[in-house]
Amino acid sequence: MSLGASTLPFTKRVEQAMEDDFLRQAVRRTQDKLRGGKERAASDMGDWEAWRKRAEAIRQHTIQHLDTYLDQFTTQVEEAGGVVHFADTSQDVIDVVTDIIRAKKARSVVKSKSMVSEEVDLNRVLEDAGVEVVESDLGEYIVQLAKEAPSHIIIPAIHKNRDQVAELFSKEAGEKLPPETHILTRFARERMRQKFLEADIGITGCNFGVAESGALVLVSNEGNARLTTTLPRTHIAVMGMERLAPRWTDLDILLTMLTRSATGQAITSYVTAITGPRRQEDGDGPEELHVVIVDNGRSSMLGTDYQSVLNCIRCGACINVCPVYRQIGGHAYGGVYPGPIGAVLTPLLEGLDGWQELPYASSLCGACTEACPVRIPLHDHLLDLRRDEVAQKETSWAERLAFKGFGLVAERPGLFEAGARSGGWLARQVAEDGYLQTGWGPLKPWTDTRDFPAPARQSFRQWWREEGGKADE
Repeated sequence: MSLGASTLPFTKRVEQAMEDDFLRQAVRRTQDKLRGGKERAASDMGDWEAWRKRAEAIRQHTIQHLDTYLDQFTTQVEEAGGVVHFADTSQDVIDVVTDIIRAKKARSVVKSKSMVSEEVDLNRVLEDAGVEVVESDLGEYIVQLAKEAPSHIIIPAIHKNRDQVAELFSKEAGEKLPPETHILTRFARERMRQKFLEADIGITGCNFGVAESGALVLVSNEGNARLTTTLPRTHIAVMGMERLAPRWTDLDILLTMLTRSATGQAITSYVTAITGPRRQEDGDGPEELHVVIVDNGRSSMLGTDYQSVLNCIRCGACINVCPVYRQIGGHAYGGVYPGPIGAVLTPLLEGLDGWQELPYASSLCGACTEACPVRIPLHDHLLDLRRDEVAQKETSWAERLAFKGFGLVAERPGLFEAGARSGGWLARQVAEDGYLQTGWGPLKPWTDTRDFPAPARQSFRQWWREEGGKADE
C-alpha cells in the first residue's frame, strides 16, 4: 500500500472528511477557482472541443504505438548520454533507485513533484534506508512534514490552512513561526535553497517525454523542478511508461491543454526540457541522468476497454468538477490518485481487492468526462468497473442475493406490481410528512443523513393504465 494510504475503511474515511468543515470549504473554494479559470482559458482558445479532439487523437495514437515510441525515446535518451531503466513493478522502481543511491553513496535527496514516486512509496523506502528525502514543491513539502499523502494531484496541501502550516514549519524550524504567508514562504524558500545545495541526488517525475529527441519535459510554478535537475550531480527521473509525446509539435498541443485544464494558466511559470546530462559546454546540469520508465500495472490496460485511461495527462480537471470530491476531498479515496481519475485508475493499477468502493464514489453525472481535455470516458469506466466487480463476485453475498431476487421479480410483471404496491403501502405507513426518516437494511445509510421521499400513492403503471396506455407500449 502506498504512502498515506489509509487503513481505515472507506466509509470511515468519508465520515472523517464530512466532519472536517475546513476541508470542505477549502475544496469548494479551490474547485470554484480552478474551474472558473479553466472555463475562461478554454473560451480564449475558440473551439475548445476541437482542441480536445486534437489532444485525444495525439494520446490515442501514442498509446496505440507505445512500443514504437518507447523504443525511440529510449534510443534518444541513451544517445544524449542518459541511462534508461525499465521497471515492471513498484519493487523494481525501488530497486533501481536504491541501487543508484547506493552506488553514489548518497545521503540526501531533493525531490520535485512526482506522482509515480508516491505510487511506489519511494520516500518511505529511502527514509527507512537512512537517506534524507526532501520534497521541494511547497505543497508536497507541507504534506511530507504532516506525513500525509497529497489530497489533490496539482494542489497537494489543499486541506491545510495557514495555522496548520505554521505549526508544521515551526516544528521544523525549531522556533514558533507566525501564520503569516510571507514569513512561512520565506522559511520554506531558505530551507529549500540549503537542501538544493546539499543534495547528492535530485529525483523528479516527468510530465512528458518527447520521443523524437529523448527530452524530459517538466512543468512547475515554483522553479523547484529546475533546481532539482540542475544542482545535484545525479538526476533520476521517474516516469510512467505512457507519458510520451511523439514530437515537439504534439507536445505543444498537450502542454496547451495541460496548463489550461489544470489551473487556467496559458502556461506555467516554468517549462523545463532536459535532454541528457550536462555537456562540456553547459554551464550547469547533472553529471548523470537516469530515466526510470515505470509499468506497475499500466501495460495490463493495453488492448482492454480501459486503454483510454492511459491517455490521462494528470491535469486534475476531472477532480475540479467532481461533486463527490467536493464533499469528501482527496484522502477519503484512500490512494495516491483522488477524484474520478483515482476512482478509475487505482483499482486498475492495484486490483479491485481493497478498492471495491471507489467505482461507487461517483454520482455518474458525467462532469468528469466533459472536463477531461483528452476525452477519457471516465464515468463509463466507473460503470465498467462496477460490472467487473459483479463478474468477479467482489460484491457482498447479500447484495448479489438482493439483485438476484429483484431480477426474478422484475421478470414477472404481476409479481413486480404486487411487490411495488405492498412495499409502497408499507413505506407510507411509517413515513412522516411524506418522508422516511428511519430506514432499514440498505436504506439505513441514506436515512442516517437525510430523509427519503415516501413512495407515491399511485405507481407509474397505474397512471399509465388510467391514461389508456397499453402494457407493451
